[in-house]
Amino acid sequence: MNAGAAFSGADVVTSVQIDARQVLLEGNLGLPEGARGVVLFAHGSGSGRHSPRNRFVARQLREAGLGTLLIDLLTEEEETVDHQTLHLRFDIGLLGERLVAATDWLTRSERTADLAIGYFGASTGAGAALVAAAQRPKQVRAIVSRGGRPDLAGEALPRVQAPTLLIVGGADSQVLALNRQAL
Repeated sequence: MNAGAAFSGADVVTSVQIDARQVLLEGNLGLPEGARGVVLFAHGSGSGRHSPRNRFVARQLREAGLGTLLIDLLTEEEETVDHQTLHLRFDIGLLGERLVAATDWLTRSERTADLAIGYFGASTGAGAALVAAAQRPKQVRAIVSRGGRPDLAGEALPRVQAPTLLIVGGADSQVLALNRQAL
């Protein structure tokens, strides 16, 4: 784990690296004192841990007493390739494996091992979160999908045991239909 930290009042966020088999994933772990759980963010297509929207949501969760882990599911090199090809953001198997690695890291880390784990997935990240949750049913306690693509979880959907909240804007008829189908 790296020791770099950013401060926002009493809000301390630490830079971490997570070994995901062949790559190191960069992340930001925020743990308020007395955290009741930790929310692992599964970013959507073209988004990452530096997204202002995700950082805002993470800060609100920390203020409510939950830890947060924002990670980049793709390396910088993979992001560069994905900007050209747009294929890695839809590789739900790959993204799911990386979320499993981050989940395993949370369960092994001295600072987070005793905390309940939840996922917050957006866009394609929601599909990956559901795939990962199906692989770690005892560790993942809740899932929130915001504007997500749960349909991309495919055959993993029936194996998801965690309570799952699907949030879609009413004007987003295509994503709303895909969420209804997945439900």
